[in-house]
Amino acid sequence: MAIAQRILVTGASGFIGQHVVRTLADRGYTVRAASRQPIVFDSPRVEGVAVGDMSRSFAAEFLVRGVDAVVHAAGLSHARANLPEAAYTAINVGATRQLARAARAARVKRFVLMSSIRAQVGVTYPGIVTEATVAAPTDAYGRSKLAAESILAQTLEGSSTHWTVLRPVLVYGGGVRGNMGALMRLAALPVPLPFGALKARRSLLSIGNLLSAIQYVLQTQTAENTIFDVADPDPLTIADVIRALRRGLGRPELLLPVPEASLAALLRMAGKPHFADRLTGDLIVDPVLLRRIGWAPPEATLDALVASAQSGPSADRPKPERYRAARH
Repeated sequence: MAIAQRILVTGASGFIGQHVVRTLADRGYTVRAASRQPIVFDSPRVEGVAVGDMSRSFAAEFLVRGVDAVVHAAGLSHARANLPEAAYTAINVGATRQLARAARAARVKRFVLMSSIRAQVGVTYPGIVTEATVAAPTDAYGRSKLAAESILAQTLEGSSTHWTVLRPVLVYGGGVRGNMGALMRLAALPVPLPFGALKARRSLLSIGNLLSAIQYVLQTQTAENTIFDVADPDPLTIADVIRALRRGLGRPELLLPVPEASLAALLRMAGKPHFADRLTGDLIVDPVLLRRIGWAPPEATLDALVASAQSGPSADRPKPERYRAARH
């Protein structure tokens, strides 16, 4: 039963990690929450531990001791610009290797790796992405995530530890940072925005739907030794996203129909070509395999976007006094 299981969650101080820890604890799991400096969660079911710098050797054997499953959410994000490929490799690949080896030796039952859709495609894709789409990452971040997936499968091959890889698209929710956080701050500006004519569609993923997918793959044998894309069911245009966020903030839409080509040209002239690509290029992801094994996202995208805006930019972030330094 779920209440008898102990789960290690790495990256517990991150946006996704915090939500995973809280949700699993609420569902009756005992959680070991690992981060550089552990957060003190208001739950007797959560044990916070300090893991230090995961780009170097760390006490992986200690972290997995006595746990039934691992949710490895720690890693170096693509939102960090101008980092060398070696930095992504050291954290996203090296840490996964160490943790997988320790999990295998400890006979941990399940290892869930939080990867990214960027392990499969770039910021845009001309068709619909499914798990059958050939992986062809376009940057150091994506290549490191794909390498981590490979290392996990190789390390756990033939062992009693079963693995699952989740490749989420851009995740949103109250307190989100990175690219989605920037978009939410943009939507909060009380001025007209030039996005009304944008037609490109992009898949997003609510934190609630991601948490549902994580819980689902932890509980079903049909998710073992498989890679899954994860996305909300309905791709939206950036104009749709801004409208939903503005609605959640109780503000008028204020979207100007600036031609897409003109907007893209201005962004490229301003030295932001990647931002232009995200606004004007499609990235539609269909989580075929997850649906095939029975998973169904519980949240509708537009409703979840409205709720995200209503919860505010600082939602679900621990207050500074909720941090403590600890040594283990």
